[in-house]
Amino acid sequence: MAEHTMTRLWTMRALFIGLALVLVLFKLLPLEFTPRRWAGPDLVICFCFAWVLRRPEYVPVLSIAAVVFFSDLMLQRPPGLLAALVVIATQNLKSRSASLRNQPFSVEWLSVTATLVAIAVANRIILAISITPQAPFGLSVIELITTILAYPLVMLVSIYGFGLRKSSLGEVNALGQRL
Repeated sequence: MAEHTMTRLWTMRALFIGLALVLVLFKLLPLEFTPRRWAGPDLVICFCFAWVLRRPEYVPVLSIAAVVFFSDLMLQRPPGLLAALVVIATQNLKSRSASLRNQPFSVEWLSVTATLVAIAVANRIILAISITPQAPFGLSVIELITTILAYPLVMLVSIYGFGLRKSSLGEVNALGQRL
C-alpha cells in the first residue's frame, strides 16, 4: 500500500510538471499571425493554485518555482519576478488550504481571486519601480480577468481529468504526515 501511495505521489508530481511544460509550450505556438487585442489566461498559475489548494503534497515549492521560472524565460517576462510572486502566493494558499478544505468552492474562488489580484498589482508595482517595460494596463487587466474566469474550468479539469480531490479530515500522505 505504501508503494502505491508513493508511486501516486511521484506520478502526480511528474504530471504537474509535464502539464505545466505543455501549457507553456502551447502558449509559444504561433497560432495567430496578427496581434490579438486580448490576453488569454495564465493557465500555469491556475493549475498551481488549484493543485496547491486540493493536494499540496503534489506540488512542492521547488517544482512551482522551476515551472514558473521556465515560463518566465520562455515567455520573455522578467526572469524570476513572477516566479517569486507565485511561490509566495502558493505558500500563502498552502498555509490556508486546511481551513479552505470544508468551505464551498465560492470561498476558494474568492481566495484565489484575491491572490491573483495581489500578484498582478505587485508585479506591476515592481516593474514600475524598476522602470521595466510592461504590457499595456488594459491587456494586463484582461489577462487577470480571463485567469480568474478560467480557474473554475481548471479546477474541473483537475478534479475530473486528473482525479485531484480534496484531502479528507485525518488523511495522511505517503510520508505519513497529516494533511
